[in-house]
Amino acid sequence: MLNTGDTAPDFTLPDQDGNPVTLSSVLAQGPVVLFFYPAALTPGCTKEACHFRDIVGEFTAAGARVLGISADDVAKQKQFDTTHNLGYPLLSDTDKSVAKAYGVSRRIGLLPNQRATFAIGADGTVVAAVRSEINMNVHADTALKALAAG
Repeated sequence: MLNTGDTAPDFTLPDQDGNPVTLSSVLAQGPVVLFFYPAALTPGCTKEACHFRDIVGEFTAAGARVLGISADDVAKQKQFDTTHNLGYPLLSDTDKSVAKAYGVSRRIGLLPNQRATFAIGADGTVVAAVRSEINMNVHADTALKALAAG
């Protein structure tokens, strides 16, 4: 998994509407919080995504954009967004290439990705890396604190 101080790998993936999102283009607008979740519409991932939704205004106030990412296809990401009114891009990494680049792809088990979050400065440097499979709220809270401190 990437650590604080590492350079975040660039990528382009489709969002829930099928529009391409390139990390470097989003970073040109300011910091990014990229959170990987195992599977859309599951209880833990819903709790995590809704917590990001509920405090997205705080990220916006810090000049940061939130991006969610999983191996789910575009249609499932759209359903996840619509069902929970998430309101931020959910990226579809169906081949898990981005998860692999960030070191969060599972080698075994039923779920394709580990739950991990990266707060990335506008220069592409990881300012915080969070991994917790069971404490869903720690991801958004830790990322927000790291961006506020930086």
